[in-house]
Amino acid sequence: MNHRHATASARSVDDYRDTVAALLAPLADRPAESVAVPDALGRVLATEVRSPIDLPVFRNSAMDGYAVRAAEVAVTPVTLPVAGVVAAGRPGTTPLPAGSAMKVMTGAPIPPGADCVVPVEDVRADQDRIVVERGRAEGEFVREAGTDVRAGALVARAGTVLAPRHIAALAAVGLATVPVLRRLRAVCLTTGDELRPAGAELAPGQIYNSNGIALAAALRADGVEVVEVAHSSDDADEFTLVLRAAVAAADLVFTSGGVSKGDFEVVKEVLQPLGGVFGAVAVQPGGPQGYTVVDGVPVLSFPGNPVSTTVSYVVFAREVVRALGGLPAPDTAEVILRTPVRSPAGRRQYLRGLRTDDGVEVISGPGSHLIAGMAWADVLVDVPAEVTALPAGATVRILTL
Repeated sequence: MNHRHATASARSVDDYRDTVAALLAPLADRPAESVAVPDALGRVLATEVRSPIDLPVFRNSAMDGYAVRAAEVAVTPVTLPVAGVVAAGRPGTTPLPAGSAMKVMTGAPIPPGADCVVPVEDVRADQDRIVVERGRAEGEFVREAGTDVRAGALVARAGTVLAPRHIAALAAVGLATVPVLRRLRAVCLTTGDELRPAGAELAPGQIYNSNGIALAAALRADGVEVVEVAHSSDDADEFTLVLRAAVAAADLVFTSGGVSKGDFEVVKEVLQPLGGVFGAVAVQPGGPQGYTVVDGVPVLSFPGNPVSTTVSYVVFAREVVRALGGLPAPDTAEVILRTPVRSPAGRRQYLRGLRTDDGVEVISGPGSHLIAGMAWADVLVDVPAEVTALPAGATVRILTL
């Protein structure tokens, strides 16, 4: 890939998405790491995991009741002496004497010689004797060793995104740690003299810095470890220092702002001399885009309008970021459009939409600053570049937010 080649005309969405995927492809070569099983929820297994033990580990009772020989309770009622009690956690190695019963708790070992368990509901207890009122066949309420999983059997495949059910299985076979893919490490870097942190008082001309927080939230939702949410003014020296720190700390850096054609485009000013490629993509919102490789670290530069930043990540980076983390692609679907739309010629438009039982409604306006309105959307409606208008009832592709 030639990172110094500038494109004269606006690139298509698919072309630019492919460029981003190729730029990030080397990040797939990351070492695995070992994490404690309780901390592995949501992580992706780097290798297959096999059980080190049989499960159940030993023959045990599935019920509170009495371990007996099935042949001795075939005809009921029958009275048997109780030879002892086996609690869960006890060895249970004392053999069952012929013609007797042994009381067992759920999960307790089955004593040698017993071959079934009569539940307490089917027994009348009388001091050191019981009357069995219903017999049981051989094997009833007995959990045999290895009937869940055998030692060496597969517990989870490589690439599995660990859910609570997987954590339960890993813990049950006694594993303390598991090998997982190391998460991508990212820094979100916003620029602009006008940006202020939440909670600060706004002077005239200032706004709150939402882009870094929004990008970080999106990345975390896609399995990325966000190392820092950083900010720089429009001063080139300051941005250079912040950028160098970000590149040193992360596998991947996202910048927001400073990529268009204005007078204070600090991101473009600093990154173009380093080989950064900046230009237009035929998309709305999010037309100005840029990418650079700094000290081997990919830097993706999005425009600074809040909706543009969010949509740029969703459209150009989210799928490859999730794939690099071992996560499935975001959901897409074709549904019925319930509100007519108009779209600029030559630009692929992503409108904010709300999915309904019978299709999708376009909500909020198309403006790239309407971030609060975007909170009511749960999908993006994909309008092709060659389409300038769609009536209600048309079929459209949607991308889940």
